[in-house]
Amino acid sequence: MTTTETRLLTAADLLRLDGEGVRGELIRGVLCETMASGQRHGMIVMNLGGELRAFVKQRRLGTLVASDSGVWLERDPDTVREPDIAFTSTERMPLGEAVDGYAEVVPDLVVEIASPSDSRREVHDKARMWLSHGVQLVWVVHPETRTVDVHRPDEAVATLGGEDALDGLDVLPGFSCALSAVFDA
Repeated sequence: MTTTETRLLTAADLLRLDGEGVRGELIRGVLCETMASGQRHGMIVMNLGGELRAFVKQRRLGTLVASDSGVWLERDPDTVREPDIAFTSTERMPLGEAVDGYAEVVPDLVVEIASPSDSRREVHDKARMWLSHGVQLVWVVHPETRTVDVHRPDEAVATLGGEDALDGLDVLPGFSCALSAVFDA
C-alpha cells in the first residue's frame, strides 16, 4: 500500500507560482486556483473602487487595493485570500507603507463580488471568514440580482437593492454610494 502526503504550500510558494502565471489563493496551505471573472465583474470593481478611492484619497484615510494584492491571514499552514477590493485604515497601516508580497494587516473593509458560479452560501461563508479575522465591514456584491449583502460582526446580514445606497458606517464615516453607481456602466 502506498500513501501520498499532500505538500502544503506557503505564502512564498504562492508568490512564486503567481510569477509563473498561476493565479489563486491559499486556504490552510492548499492552493485554490482562481480564474478571471469577466467584464461585468471588472466593471463593478472599477465603479465601486473609483467611488471608494475618491473618498479615501481625498481624506487620506488609508490604503485601498484591488484583487491580486492578497492578505496573509494565517500561518503554518498559510492562508492568503484575495479580496476584490480592500480598504485598510491608517490606524491599521500607516499611509505610504510599502508592502512587498502580501499584506499582513487585516483590512477594515472587504468587498467581494460574487461570480455566476458562486452560491450565496459560498460568498456568505467567505464574508464570515473575513469577519472572523477582524474585518469590520464586508460588502458582498451580487451582479445577477443587483444587490449587496452587508456583513458586520455580530449583526444579521442586511441586503440592499433598488434605490438603496452603500454606507461606510463607522468604517468609512460619511461615505455613501448609490447602488446604481456600482452596477451601471
